[in-house]
Amino acid sequence: MNAQLQETIDTVLIDRQLLAHPFYRRWENGELTIGELTKYAEQYRFFETMLPTFLLSLSEQLPEGPARDAVVDNYRDEVSSPSHLELFGRFADFYNAGDAPISPAMQTLVASYADVLRRSPVSALAGLLAYEYQGAAIADSKANGLIKHFDASSDAVTFWTVHGTIEEDHAAWTMDALASLEPDEGEVNEAARLVSEAWWAFLDERELLAV
Repeated sequence: MNAQLQETIDTVLIDRQLLAHPFYRRWENGELTIGELTKYAEQYRFFETMLPTFLLSLSEQLPEGPARDAVVDNYRDEVSSPSHLELFGRFADFYNAGDAPISPAMQTLVASYADVLRRSPVSALAGLLAYEYQGAAIADSKANGLIKHFDASSDAVTFWTVHGTIEEDHAAWTMDALASLEPDEGEVNEAARLVSEAWWAFLDERELLAV
């Protein structure tokens, strides 16, 4: 990973480490209700549905080369059978998640990805990195919590165990792709902060709606 970019992302995320959020801490400690997991799954599905389209659109904005190759590889991981959306469906089904309207915070989160995608490939990669940089640790924590506290089946945790394995690679690919574009630090900071704030606000919303 590019050391300067890594330092920039570390600075952006210093107060937005998602595993420090009360919602995820309660998940780790087995303090969520099943209803909270159900509602979380209903909303997170919107993000997981959006992500392949985001990656494909981003790849189309990039010239041929290592940055585009990295994004395409990430996209292929998302859609290869079984797709990540299908794996997520196993988690959602286990906790009886149905169809629900998109919540205000998830709408803002999805819109933040659309926003950085419209700005430039640099902003889009920086926004993508804001979550992927934390993704492996988050996924591992979720999987462990589900197994330890919430009687999750192996099928129900597969989505999270898979991401615990691959998200470190995705973060490295995205960091290298971003570095290859020789980005402006201010643009990286702004885009990463926008997306990280949107993720934090989504978890705030989960806390406010706790049942």
